[in-house]
Amino acid sequence: MRPDATRRLAPVPPATATPAPVFAAEAIAASAVRCLLLEVATWPKPGLVSHMDSGSHDDMDAETFRRSALAISPYFEALVDAGARGGAMGWLRVIGLEAEAAMLRATSGINTHRGAIFGLGLLCAAAGARGSGHVDGSSTLGAVVTRLWGPAILSGPVLLHSHGTSMRHRYGAGGARVEAALGFPTVYQLGLPVLRRRLREAPEDAEAARVEVCFELIAALEDTNLLHRGGPVGLRFARRCARAFLDQGGVRSLGWRDRAREIHQRFVARHLSPGGSADLLAMTLFIDDHEGELPA
Repeated sequence: MRPDATRRLAPVPPATATPAPVFAAEAIAASAVRCLLLEVATWPKPGLVSHMDSGSHDDMDAETFRRSALAISPYFEALVDAGARGGAMGWLRVIGLEAEAAMLRATSGINTHRGAIFGLGLLCAAAGARGSGHVDGSSTLGAVVTRLWGPAILSGPVLLHSHGTSMRHRYGAGGARVEAALGFPTVYQLGLPVLRRRLREAPEDAEAARVEVCFELIAALEDTNLLHRGGPVGLRFARRCARAFLDQGGVRSLGWRDRAREIHQRFVARHLSPGGSADLLAMTLFIDDHEGELPA
C-alpha cells in the first residue's frame, strides 16, 4: 500500500526512471517493519521499550511502537521505489519527513521511530537502487548508501531541535548522520558479525542473539540518546554496564537473563535509554535479511 498521492510532497520522478516492482517494494518495506517489531519484542534490553515494560519511558509502550511501525510502512515502500528510480537525497528526505508526520499522527505526537526512519529508510532506498540495477548487485546496502547519498547526508539540512543535533553541538558526537554516510560501519563491523556468530552457535534462540547484539552496540556506540539523557557520565555508565555483561559471558553464561534484567533496572533508575543502539539493532536485522549470502 503506497502513501496517499494527495498527501505526497515528493517530486515527480523523471520520465526515464524505472520504478521498483510493487511486490518487491512491499516485501522490502514489510521486512523493515518486521525488524522494528523484532527489536521491540527483544528483552531484556537496558532502558528500552519492550513487550515486557516501557523501560525508561513514561510516554510510550510496545503498542505505541507497533502503531508507529505500521504507520510508516508505506513510506518505506515509497523509499524503495525512490531508490529504484535513482532518487536524490532531497527526494528521500521529503519522503522521510512524510513518514515522521505519519508516525506522529499514529502516536499522538510521540517520537518512536525518527532514527529508524532515517537509517532503515536509507537502507530501503539502497535495496531499491540495488534491485533496479542502478548499482552493482553484489554491493552491500551500506556501500550503496555511501556511494549514492553519503556526501548529501553530511551536507544536508539538520533538525534544529533533535537530540542528535544538540548532542553533536554540545559534545561533538558523530551520531546517526556520520554512521549512515560511512555506510553503517558499526552494523557491518560489530552488529552483523555478532548476530551471525550467535545464531550459528544457538540457532534455536534468536532472541538471545538479538540481546547480545544490543549489548555489544551499547558497549561500543557513542549513543546520542544516552548523552542526551545522562551526559558523558551516563554514557560511560551505560557502556561499562554493557561491557561487564559481555565480559562475564554475555548470553552464553548461566543466569544471563537475570543479569541483563538487573542492568535494565539500573538503566531505568537513571532514566537512560540507548535509542541509537536500538535503531542499529533493527538495521542489523534488516541487513542480515537482505544480505544473507554476503559476508559481514
